[in-house]
Amino acid sequence: MVNPGGNSQPPPVGTGSLSWKRCAGCGGKIADRFLLYTMDSYWHSRCLKCSCCQAQLGEIGTSCYTKSGMILCRNDYIRLFGNSGACSACGQSIPASELVMRAQGNVYHLKCFTCSTCRNRLVPGDRFHYINGSLFCEHDRPTALINGHLSSLQTNPLLSDQKVC
Repeated sequence: MVNPGGNSQPPPVGTGSLSWKRCAGCGGKIADRFLLYTMDSYWHSRCLKCSCCQAQLGEIGTSCYTKSGMILCRNDYIRLFGNSGACSACGQSIPASELVMRAQGNVYHLKCFTCSTCRNRLVPGDRFHYINGSLFCEHDRPTALINGHLSSLQTNPLLSDQKVC
């Protein structure tokens, strides 16, 4: 198992008793015939699990994803951090190691999560309005919102990306 985009190779595993590897998950010695290597650590195949769905990652594929301190299967990574890996504002790719902001299923670079009117960056704790794919800060909400004419409006307190399993 390797992280997508990662190019680190596991160190060789010897056969002598001094070369036992310790599992990063449970801390126990790995005496199994097969072991997994990811995030610069060795794992029992039963210990490397998705932080959200608890699926044993060695059984469901040959890759895993890490972000925000979580180890994830492909499905949970996409569910939490977006399908395309591209910023909804600028269209550029978002590296797996970068923190993101999300609104209505869209994923944004932190620097791109800005008000459509004043271009001020929205940060955790700010209130914002999401209207027809555009973000607005509390101060720059559209006039129709103030008058109560928008029925499909989404108003949310902004939270940084967290584990939401």
